[in-house]
Amino acid sequence: MSLSMYQASVPVFVRMLSNLDAILDKALAHAEAEGFDPCVLVDARLAPDMFEMARQIQIATDAAKGCVARLAGVDVPSYVDSEATIAELKQRIAKTAAFVESFSAEQIDGSEDKTINIKLPSRELSFTGQVFLLHFALPNFYFHISTAYGILRHNGVKIGKMDFLGAV
Repeated sequence: MSLSMYQASVPVFVRMLSNLDAILDKALAHAEAEGFDPCVLVDARLAPDMFEMARQIQIATDAAKGCVARLAGVDVPSYVDSEATIAELKQRIAKTAAFVESFSAEQIDGSEDKTINIKLPSRELSFTGQVFLLHFALPNFYFHISTAYGILRHNGVKIGKMDFLGAV
């Protein structure tokens, strides 16, 4: 049995967004237990030249919603990128997961050879749907979720690999 574009995208994005949401619950609990403002974590970064955790989550959610929208041939919803609290980041994750889950297999499957164009500030990228999903969207999504995880772990949040992977 072959793996479909839908199976390789929608359930993967939804699962990892759910895991990220649960990790943020642990971040809130950690801040409460240690007696500091959780916004410290929202603004934390691994290195001075890297984005802070809030931006990592914004980019991860943009990657998920942008991928499925482009594969389905619908407009990518625009989010304001104004989240300043863990609660607001959790709302963004929930909104993104609901959007991603709204797509059916019929809308995504068959998009392997569809042309996907991405406009960046300095250039435009062009992919087939399958290359876009497997070599751009998913790696970008995982990179930013992993970085958010790393920021939280670096700041003492008691999370581990199984929190990142979720229950199997």
